[in-house]
Amino acid sequence: MREIRIVAEESHGRLDAFLAGREELGLSRSRIKGLIEEGHVTLNGVVPKAKQSVEPGDEIVVAIPDPEPVDLEPEDIPLDIVYEDEDLLVINKQRGLVVHPAAGHWRGTLVHAVLDKVEDLEGIGGELRPGIVHRLDKDTTGLLVVAKTERAMASLQDQIREHTARRIYWALVHGNSMPDAGRIEAPIGRHPTDRKRMAVNTKTGREAITRFRVLERYRGYALLECQLETGRTHQIRVHLSFIGHPVVSDPLYGTRKPHLGMPPQALHARQLGFRHPATGEWMEFTAEPPADMMAVIQRLREEA
Repeated sequence: MREIRIVAEESHGRLDAFLAGREELGLSRSRIKGLIEEGHVTLNGVVPKAKQSVEPGDEIVVAIPDPEPVDLEPEDIPLDIVYEDEDLLVINKQRGLVVHPAAGHWRGTLVHAVLDKVEDLEGIGGELRPGIVHRLDKDTTGLLVVAKTERAMASLQDQIREHTARRIYWALVHGNSMPDAGRIEAPIGRHPTDRKRMAVNTKTGREAITRFRVLERYRGYALLECQLETGRTHQIRVHLSFIGHPVVSDPLYGTRKPHLGMPPQALHARQLGFRHPATGEWMEFTAEPPADMMAVIQRLREEA
């Protein structure tokens, strides 16, 4: 348990909003609200409501409980850790690795692997676990960032939400008749009849925007660079299928055409950029596609 005392110098509106903006806490507004509701925050010695106003001279004490262990066993799963410091780590995820435990995948995930490899987790949301800032599909390879602290988690999620983080993918797709560059703006939601799939859905879908440009054209295929403006589930795969150029070997949104011997699926998170949550320094990472995807690309180059 650690306690942080804050004396307000001027009026600041709601207590939860005031505390969520304090750098020394580094906590999200939802986490602050939870601490208030659990009685871990006092305002002038009294347990307040989250909506209570903060006035000049008010003394606020925030008691942050030690993170509780989670019911997850660390697992010795190989991880390609590209960068690590006390706030975060950047991982080049391999194909076939599920990022977060969920129904059907309660073991063998990236979270289990991080728990095994990383010893200085501060905890997220009161639990001793890594913060999954954004996800990659099981068979999508490449870069993702994981937070070690609540401060890092809040900052990185804000950057994703505000589109200031840079996420660039390479996608090998069927067909080569697309324009040199384009912007796909089509809302994405659950497929109306198949709950395992997502789909462009103008009635219930959420805003989704993907930019692309052609890197190389081959005989019947193309290599695209895709940049996310939003982060919907399966977004790139759904959008590229929607415009008639599905990702090669995509088992959900692909085509029955030959898959070039490529295992699922030819989509790779190649570049990741963001401002460091503690220093504000811009950081950018690049990871080349896995050997099997590069072998297919090289073969297509030779045949073009």
